[in-house]
Amino acid sequence: MDINGRSGEMTVFALVAQHGSLSAAARVLGLTPSSVSRIIARTEQRIGTRLLVRTTRAIRFTAEGEAYLRGARRILADMAEIEDAITDQGVPRGRLRVSASLAHGRLVIVPLVAAFSARYPAILVDLALGDEVVDILGGQADVGIRFGELPDSPLSARRIGETGQVVVASPDYLARHGTPAAPEDLLNHNCLRFNFRRAAPDWPFRREGHDMAIKVTGSIEGNNGETLAQLARLGAGIARIGAFSVQEDLQSGRLVSLLEGYNPGDREPIHVVFVGGAAMPARVRAFVDFLVENLREPPGLS
Repeated sequence: MDINGRSGEMTVFALVAQHGSLSAAARVLGLTPSSVSRIIARTEQRIGTRLLVRTTRAIRFTAEGEAYLRGARRILADMAEIEDAITDQGVPRGRLRVSASLAHGRLVIVPLVAAFSARYPAILVDLALGDEVVDILGGQADVGIRFGELPDSPLSARRIGETGQVVVASPDYLARHGTPAAPEDLLNHNCLRFNFRRAAPDWPFRREGHDMAIKVTGSIEGNNGETLAQLARLGAGIARIGAFSVQEDLQSGRLVSLLEGYNPGDREPIHVVFVGGAAMPARVRAFVDFLVENLREPPGLS
């Protein structure tokens, strides 16, 4: 590898970030830690600012270092894509990092990944399931599946569906604690909630055409719908989660839907988000098009 040019410096910097230390990056590159340190120092001198703060135990990126890392990862990915397109006559290939939530990923995205991989065997799909929001602009993933209204950002997005919410509990929990007949009854129940900040943390309901919200409380919180659904199945409390994630439980009777007469009918859009533009890698475009093709909403569904 030529480490003397700017692309070489970017590669070294990205490897340091990936592996968390200069010595680990040096082993990957077949260099000494002092050589890697000199390359970083050379980059900092040329740019005229500090990119890394090094201690005996760890490294920390400055704000300028984080910005440089984001740009370096995008440039290196673009270079790899261009070279792949030339050598393989435009066949989509390379590593595609996909981030999806636990429940939606397991039930919807994973089956599609199997079919996508069969169609595009030259693409290595790196799938990570979790409800935390990854930084796509920062290079943590190429494609992300997001629920809810999207904030303003430079990312491109295509809508691939929507989901409603349902309040559920297990028959065992209801036998022990009673069945709520009205939204206010939830104040006397153990409600299972998300532990991350939401635009509307209270549970919404609608009574005779008027919207209302209940500030529920409970003894357990979780960071994803899959966990809350499991807790509800175990009889730990009442949860309000995406209907798609508990459809099988409702059909089997493991969970019971509650307060449907007060359901406000709120819907969350589902989008696939990515860095778009003319330089978008072919593997990203192929995956996005594949999702849109296979998750196209039924006619009449808004």
